[in-house]
Amino acid sequence: MLLICFGTRPEWIKIKPLIKCFKGNMQYRLLFTGQHVDLLNNIDEDIQRLSIVNGSNRLDSIVTSLLNNDDVFEGITSILVQGDTTSVLAMALAGFHRKIKVIHLEAGLRTYDRDNPFPEETNRQLVSRLADIHLCPTQKSYDNLQNELAPGKKFIVGNTVLDNLVDLKTSYSNNIIVTLHRRENHDIMNEWFNAVNNLAIENKDYNFIIPLHPNPNVKKWSHVLTDVNIVDPIQYEQFVDLISDCRLLITDSGGIQEEASFLRKKCIVCRKVTEREESLGTFSFLAKKPSDLRYVFYEHINNFIPDSSHSCPYGDGQASQKIMEILKNV
Repeated sequence: MLLICFGTRPEWIKIKPLIKCFKGNMQYRLLFTGQHVDLLNNIDEDIQRLSIVNGSNRLDSIVTSLLNNDDVFEGITSILVQGDTTSVLAMALAGFHRKIKVIHLEAGLRTYDRDNPFPEETNRQLVSRLADIHLCPTQKSYDNLQNELAPGKKFIVGNTVLDNLVDLKTSYSNNIIVTLHRRENHDIMNEWFNAVNNLAIENKDYNFIIPLHPNPNVKKWSHVLTDVNIVDPIQYEQFVDLISDCRLLITDSGGIQEEASFLRKKCIVCRKVTEREESLGTFSFLAKKPSDLRYVFYEHINNFIPDSSHSCPYGDGQASQKIMEILKNV
């Protein structure tokens, strides 16, 4: 029996196509690890759940809460974890301790900078030492694992998030979509928001929209965004509709870089480094600090459609089917 673990919205979005593909074809159970506690309100599935008991350090609390839960592993022969959150590391470690096969979805992404992103870069490197099967989205991620001599079997499958997008059509409105939330940007979030707001003031013809992240370190600076349309967090289906229709994206997200490239949108990445190097210079462009944002924005706002010779480097929207065939034969 396969145990599919998830605990955050991005993890759910990336395993959802797998579940749709697996139904009637593979035996599995779902385990919710509890990082985004309100996530289950919108999921109609039979799910086991764990809860996180918070202590003084949230990351420590996640790890300690998810270990020593023997009952969830009864009858389990393999565990699938997705991505690089701390709950992914905890569940991979729990499986390793029990000699249960660990399958890592979205394996091999790297910046080789422990602080960017923190703690995700270290989490995914550790999971790569624990995993028995690595499902890599790209040749680059596969090569990273090969160069690290990571144990286990490695496969290039594309990214499952793209499986959600195959029926969407692309258009280019005057909307500029903004998402900023990453932990490494918290200390300078006011500077990022000021940079975005200044662009909105200078470009009244564009509608700057930010679904505001609920993290207190983000929300406390919302007053800076005087000329930006602030909206509450929205459901994923609505959000990808916004992406498919927008002119340009400004973000510090990882997954949005993949979705933007598949939907042929340019994406300004507000981070010092990105683990998704495959789309740099074609679909995604780094603004390493807030003072860079204005220059990068004006470099691309009037040349917003990516060159037609470039294809999405993260897959073709058929990753789930490929993964199911792999898992049936390993």
